[in-house]
Amino acid sequence: METNETKTLENLKRLIALHFRTLKPTNDKSKAYIAQIKFVNYFELGCVITDMLKLCILALDEETHKLSEKNKNEAINVSLILETVLHMFPLDEFEFLSDVCEVVGGE
Repeated sequence: METNETKTLENLKRLIALHFRTLKPTNDKSKAYIAQIKFVNYFELGCVITDMLKLCILALDEETHKLSEKNKNEAINVSLILETVLHMFPLDEFEFLSDVCEVVGGE
């Protein structure tokens, strides 16, 4: 029984090394993790930040829809926001969960 558990543990460690890439531990002792988002340049980063802020303002204030009426350049780029969120989505970790389910005898 012990060798079977050892093999299962080794399989899980191997799967963790393959799939858990989204969060990386910080170098300090805070037990915190870092998730990275890649941007082409500072301008794209600025666009994402300002569009996220505009989206939050829009959600909080009914009158904000007038932002886009004043200046079309201030319209929220929802596509850019959704693309950023998609990059943040931890698919590797979800794949790991599927593999773990197989290892432990799930579906």
